[in-house]
Amino acid sequence: MTDLDNLDALSSSELHDLAVRRARHHLDVSFLWELLRALPAGEAVAGHPQHAQADAMKLSALIADTVDSGDSDVADALRPLYLDYLNKHRDDLPGLAHNTDG
Repeated sequence: MTDLDNLDALSSSELHDLAVRRARHHLDVSFLWELLRALPAGEAVAGHPQHAQADAMKLSALIADTVDSGDSDVADALRPLYLDYLNKHRDDLPGLAHNTDG
């Protein structure tokens, strides 16, 4: 069994990296937009309400945080989003698992 056979076994940071890599590789703007929209709530759940407020007010901060949303506590809060996305696109994952160049 590979890591991709059981996505639940991956860490939240690994799920983040894989989901963002897949979205970038396939130019999936809709997922990246969904991630941008979910990030303030994820940061609030992770105990970073000051980041959530700043992100809701400044798009540039939101975009910058999207790149960093693999930080463990925020990634944990966004884990369901990553799992849902990766399960929907499971056929695309084998070629992306170890590819880090996007």
